Amino acid sequence: MTAPPRADAVARVFFALWPGAETRRQFAQWAQALRGECGGRAMRDENLHLTLVFIGNLAAGRLDALEAAAAGIACAPFLLEFERPAFWRRNRIVCAEPVAVPPALAELVAGLEAALAQAGVGFDRRPYVPHTTLLRNARRGPAEFSGASIRWQVDGFALLCSQPEAGGVRYWPLASWPGQAR
Repeated sequence: MTAPPRADAVARVFFALWPGAETRRQFAQWAQALRGECGGRAMRDENLHLTLVFIGNLAAGRLDALEAAAAGIACAPFLLEFERPAFWRRNRIVCAEPVAVPPALAELVAGLEAALAQAGVGFDRRPYVPHTTLLRNARRGPAEFSGASIRWQVDGFALLCSQPEAGGVRYWPLASWPGQAR
């Protein structure tokens, strides 16, 4: 998809950190290294991201409200560091969790949630746990991991749309907002 969904369509959307090519390549390397031991299905390289706020299905005609809400959010640049993968047994995913949650990340999520609430847009209100899903339907977590750590310099965020296509889904950026120094 190169254009937003039609105004009469429903879009499955979320705000996310959308990594550059090098960070995406590093996450994909982790996924490939882990797949043999953990089982499951590796996420498509082009779909790797870190969700900020999941909205879900929304009438495409309301996407302007999301963009307007996000336009007022400042995103101070910050660094995310990942040292080893985690296994979420209940969800059966292997993911990369940052070593720490930088204050700028927590502020970004809180700002987006407040702006969405103000705009009357519903979103997933579960406690926020930042992660990048690497494997789905994993049988187990890794016993040992020797992959290189990942350092991701975050400099903005995006509004993504999930679109079904042959062989799964693909995430497409609908809009993005660059980081702003404070």
